[in-house]
Amino acid sequence: MATNIFKGLGIALVTPFKTDGSIDYMALKRLVEYQTENGADFLCVLGTTGETPCLDREEREEVKRFVVEVNQGKLPVLLGCGGNNTVAVVKELQTMDLRGVDGILSVCPYYNKPSQEGLYRHFKMIANNSPLPIVLYNVPGRTGINMKAETTVRLATDCRNIIAVKEAGGSLEQVDEIIKNKPAHFDVLSGDDALAFPMIASGAAGVISVIGNALPREFSRMIRLEFNGEYEPARKIHHRFTELYSLLFVDGNPAGVKALLHEMGFIENELRLPLVPTRVATVQKMAAILKEMRI
Repeated sequence: MATNIFKGLGIALVTPFKTDGSIDYMALKRLVEYQTENGADFLCVLGTTGETPCLDREEREEVKRFVVEVNQGKLPVLLGCGGNNTVAVVKELQTMDLRGVDGILSVCPYYNKPSQEGLYRHFKMIANNSPLPIVLYNVPGRTGINMKAETTVRLATDCRNIIAVKEAGGSLEQVDEIIKNKPAHFDVLSGDDALAFPMIASGAAGVISVIGNALPREFSRMIRLEFNGEYEPARKIHHRFTELYSLLFVDGNPAGVKALLHEMGFIENELRLPLVPTRVATVQKMAAILKEMRI
């Protein structure tokens, strides 16, 4: 039976671009090393924050290979592989090079809006054909469909290599329902930075974080304090980030965190269309918060 190794602070890695639009691999190397050295527990590659829909197949393969090479096995690697064509997802899992990858993050099918039974059968087929453990990804704001708690628990119970869910549905009630009824081998991970504190307090095993790209040391400290039962100091860190949470997403993800990373000198502030950089006013507010936090 597979067990979940993706706990604590996971980083939803951005994909840095040069001003000509090509992938900036030197900036990506700096980011991976920065996470490794500053408290991250695992890396999530080619997720939403990595602008994966705007990367072609060759770019996705090279980003995965490059991150694995730079990481050198220091942190577990969770690779995004999902879609709304079940057979195509299975074929990709069966044919791609998964050396150096420890698990698969697979998003709920988007656009075609399946029923709960359709979601169950989709993920069951993926689990039955995956050579690696699966982390489900429920993000109804992007997919148009919410995977209900009972469907998640059913999958966790029936498919022993489904080890966790990244919950980004915004419902603490749904999170509680999953945690209450899940099998012992299965964990819940927060998919929302702003809800990481209350979700971990309720029993979640960690977070796959956007803000962690820029502030892994501070965010991982909050999580570790919670794991140790030190909720008051953890809450203080959470409250320090409250305004930043909303600013990061006000102009879309990953526009906010890319602007933040640019302010910190890590990357160019470049995205691929249809995404565009965050507004100047938002950048100025984030810069002021960083200055106040002395980061």
